[in-house]
Amino acid sequence: MSHTPCDAVALTADLIRCPSVTPEEGGAITLLQRLLEQAGFTCTRIERGGISNLHARWGTQGNGRVFGFNGHTDVVPVGNRADWTHDPFGAAVVDGVMYGRGACDMKSGVAAFAAAAVDFVRDTPPEGAVVLTITGDEEGDGIDGTSAILDWMGENGERMDHCLVGEPTCPDTMGEMMKIGRRGSMTAYFTATGVQGHAAYPHRAKNPLPAMARLMDRLASHEIDAGTEHFDASTLAVTTIDTGNPANNVIPGTCRATVNIRFNDAQTSDKLDAWLREEADRVSGETGVTFDMTLKVSGESFITPPGPLSDAIGRAVKAETGIDPVLSTTGGTSDARFVKAHCPVVEFGLVGRTMHQVDECVEVEHIRQLKAIYGRILRDYFA
Repeated sequence: MSHTPCDAVALTADLIRCPSVTPEEGGAITLLQRLLEQAGFTCTRIERGGISNLHARWGTQGNGRVFGFNGHTDVVPVGNRADWTHDPFGAAVVDGVMYGRGACDMKSGVAAFAAAAVDFVRDTPPEGAVVLTITGDEEGDGIDGTSAILDWMGENGERMDHCLVGEPTCPDTMGEMMKIGRRGSMTAYFTATGVQGHAAYPHRAKNPLPAMARLMDRLASHEIDAGTEHFDASTLAVTTIDTGNPANNVIPGTCRATVNIRFNDAQTSDKLDAWLREEADRVSGETGVTFDMTLKVSGESFITPPGPLSDAIGRAVKAETGIDPVLSTTGGTSDARFVKAHCPVVEFGLVGRTMHQVDECVEVEHIRQLKAIYGRILRDYFA
């Protein structure tokens, strides 16, 4: 029995018109739930910390395989609306390009995999299950988003055997890149404490500024590693050094600094934490200035080794675009950092040039291509 294909372009436009700036649901999750339930998916709204999330499953989770998609409907703020050429929640299409907040990141990706999944289960019902996990908290802290869905899945015996995250992955050309892993990300906040004093009598003070400068130089000058098979070298960036001292004749008592580290699979946050504290202790011993450090870990490094999942994605991309996608681990963090603890995960999506920008946009034809790619992946996976 044939069905009218689900229109991923129209669905993208409908999602853009939902003002779902984190943490607002904006109607986007509700819209998708309605569409998927009409197609026979069993949908569960997962609410945590004021965030709306959706788990949708078609089929059973007995002995059959379970393929999952993951994505988000929340978007970053639009900024100054006057800077936009088109309504950021209008989904205007001009010369084959759709404009709006989330057009690129990533309502088009969610629309493409939702439409592909709906068509697939209607036309060629598989042995097994198709699962969609959609969050409203990817652009925020992520505490109550995909992690909440995965917690719920664990509590309720739900699973995915493999997962594709539909984030934009292509730098410039549709089909050129997929992500098989991501670097870890962590931020360290240092406070150096000395003794405040008069600038004319430095021997009576203990200046934390030279000590902090010494520590920051050591950290920034250190080669953490030379990279690994699938990752570039880990990097450390000093992002700020602050004293808040308005007086030119006062040696301050405290100084603060922040560093951000992006690290590969040769490192862990615990290993880097120990190194940072060791360096701070060394400078403290040399200067008498004390250091306190707090750490925020956004995600650990991970890799899904090349294999059946990346091969299936590569074949589908090549069939629809004529391009063999590069396997990459570049970029920032994504919700794949949560999924990787549940099952093997790979990311593939649209060109990401306009993510978070004014006049964010997507080529309409790319949405259709992405839906076709996702549909091929499903057919290949369950063949």
